[in-house]
Amino acid sequence: MSQQSAKKPENQQAWLGAILKGLIRFLSWMPLRLNHALGSALGVLLYWIPNSNRRIAQINIQQVYSDRSPQQQQALLKANLKETAKAFMELGPAWCWSSEKLLKQVVEIKGKDLVEQAVAKEKGVVFLGPHIGSWELIATYLSVLYPSTILYRPPNVPSVETFMVNARGRFGATMVATDGRGVRSLMKALKNKEVTAILPDQDPGESGGVYAPFFGRPARTMTLVSKLLQKTDSACLFVVMKRLPKGQGYALHFLPAQHEVASEEAEVATQALNQGVEQCIAIAPEQYLWSYKRYRKPPAEVADIYKK
Repeated sequence: MSQQSAKKPENQQAWLGAILKGLIRFLSWMPLRLNHALGSALGVLLYWIPNSNRRIAQINIQQVYSDRSPQQQQALLKANLKETAKAFMELGPAWCWSSEKLLKQVVEIKGKDLVEQAVAKEKGVVFLGPHIGSWELIATYLSVLYPSTILYRPPNVPSVETFMVNARGRFGATMVATDGRGVRSLMKALKNKEVTAILPDQDPGESGGVYAPFFGRPARTMTLVSKLLQKTDSACLFVVMKRLPKGQGYALHFLPAQHEVASEEAEVATQALNQGVEQCIAIAPEQYLWSYKRYRKPPAEVADIYKK
């Protein structure tokens, strides 16, 4: 490949990154109510126009909520695509607003006593925040209140990575990539009584997990959480930042994690982890990221539901 042809993708990535950063900054100028209204409008478009988000979300909803009528499934799909679009629109506030302005948006906290009890143990705390509601705001919220080290997965557009890392870490959180060095940094931070937030329903790849039932169907599930808990003796809680209607803010939910999440038996730990995620989804099923391929690359004997 010539030097000129190699530069072309890099230039395209740079332009795309500049557009994304400009859009996110633009979205940060809006009040939350308008931000969410635009997200709803975009979600309606996603519902009516054929696209991969709609296709994957529909497959997942049909799989998980097979007991519901087709009309109920379609209603959930439409509501879900609206919430998915809102999650993108919220990147402006999440990455650009001041801590004071962001904290004011959290108008209700449920299970706060669980956090106080976990912190009182003077150990590290692992917060498990699935892809529900405004998961971006969870790490931001925690980093304002506690010394935090947060794992992140490098974005598909490399030119936006520095902007993203600086935005997520602007309140003092240490951002570490999801690689061996990042995991070691995470363990060190937890042993130093810091907190972290992990997306427990993220695909760990072929070597980072095992298959465990998720709503009754096998899904690759990470073993990182159980390993962290075993090696650091940290406390563990699930957390959901539920989006309230009409831009009214958020309700923050803290839920206890089963003791089995820390089991040395990978199958036991991952099953408990997925059960916790399912309980989180029950808080707001329409706000879960159903457009994510949670059942990708199933076991050889199980059909791939995403193949056309």
